[in-house]
Amino acid sequence: MLNEIIAFFGRRGEFFYISVFMLVMFFVFLISWLVEPRRLINGVFFTIFLASVVIWVTVMVHKSTSHGLQRAYDLLVLAAFFLITALLIFAWLFLFWNAYFVWKYESHTLPNLLTLIFGFVALILSLMFLFGPGQYLPRLPRWLSVLLASIPATAIYLSLVLYNFLINLLLYQIYPRRYKQDYLIVLGAGLINGDRVSKLLAARINRAIQYSNRQYQKGRKRPIIIISGGQGPDEKIPEAVAMAKFARKRGIKTNHLLIEDKSKNTYQNMLFSKRVATKDFGSSNFRSTFFSNNYHIFRAALLAKEVGLKANGVGAFTRLYYLPNAIIREFAGVFVMHKHRHFVIMGVIVLFSILQAILVATGNVK
Repeated sequence: MLNEIIAFFGRRGEFFYISVFMLVMFFVFLISWLVEPRRLINGVFFTIFLASVVIWVTVMVHKSTSHGLQRAYDLLVLAAFFLITALLIFAWLFLFWNAYFVWKYESHTLPNLLTLIFGFVALILSLMFLFGPGQYLPRLPRWLSVLLASIPATAIYLSLVLYNFLINLLLYQIYPRRYKQDYLIVLGAGLINGDRVSKLLAARINRAIQYSNRQYQKGRKRPIIIISGGQGPDEKIPEAVAMAKFARKRGIKTNHLLIEDKSKNTYQNMLFSKRVATKDFGSSNFRSTFFSNNYHIFRAALLAKEVGLKANGVGAFTRLYYLPNAIIREFAGVFVMHKHRHFVIMGVIVLFSILQAILVATGNVK
């Protein structure tokens, strides 16, 4: 029996194995994502599946008898490779361009300068990639060049971490919505002049109201909206008070609103809103969804998971020019959440470079 199974698979060749692997990875990703979309590992599973699809298509094309199709496919792959490489090398141009618009239309704060800062970092890394340290520092000893190699190696690692974050962020935007919620949690944001809801914050409230109406139209009970946001040092009133006033003007009745006005950050938004919902519901077995802007919902979901809140997010629209700066800020937040893991890996990269530099300096490696 075992010999028959081996012979069966042996006759199929590599195309069969790639097809099986691709299908397995698809279901591994799909099950993991649907069960818990708030896992960073989902991005890894999706990337492996995507890579297997590319390999599958490549093998299929090159097994065909059409030489024209093969040449066209090879040219397409080559063009895609050069395009991606060029985009990475000249990413600093886009970052500088975006920084200009953020500076023009938004407040001049450090968080709004992230694309400018990353633009300079990307420019330096691009120069190192194009010319190498030896081109502009020709007198560096070899051991020091080996040591400096840890910089691009660390940059590659950070790029992979950023890529995985972006994949998860995109996937989270399309996670299926279930219109069977008991509570809708709206996360606060800064107020204009200390007492008025901004357009960004209004978009979150409007999205929650739209969701509430949609659920009610489906013949289900209207969910309670929890408005969450404390009072900042430059605000005249708590964010939740201004948000609740805005929601009532949009037709939400007072008995369908709960206010949480003590939180100072997203972590506290989730923790304190969970307490409000648990007290109102009588237990922690309620169903909830939270609302923020589309760039923010994945990190907010990770924080909801940290406090044990079983809730996924729905994102409101954000102006396109603001997205790159906001996404970088969100990535920084997620990076800090897992800083110990990242610092260990980057430490290993630097340690490996130091050991190589020592070996080169002592003449044990040429």
